[in-house]
Amino acid sequence: MTKPAPKRYRTTNWNAYNQALTQRGSLSVWLDTSMSWQATPWGTRGRTQTYSDVAIRSPYP
Repeated sequence: MTKPAPKRYRTTNWNAYNQALTQRGSLSVWLDTSMSWQATPWGTRGRTQTYSDVAIRSPYP
């Protein structure tokens, strides 16, 4: 039993297709300079960096 040939979908609206590809690869980043990004240091050597809760929290719920 042979497999049916896969369907081919042709793009008819190239403008919309190109815009959709551009939006799919888009990444927007907002930084607030007034935030304190690093928490207060512990003062011991060799300890991994600690970041504040503000830096870890996601802006989107």
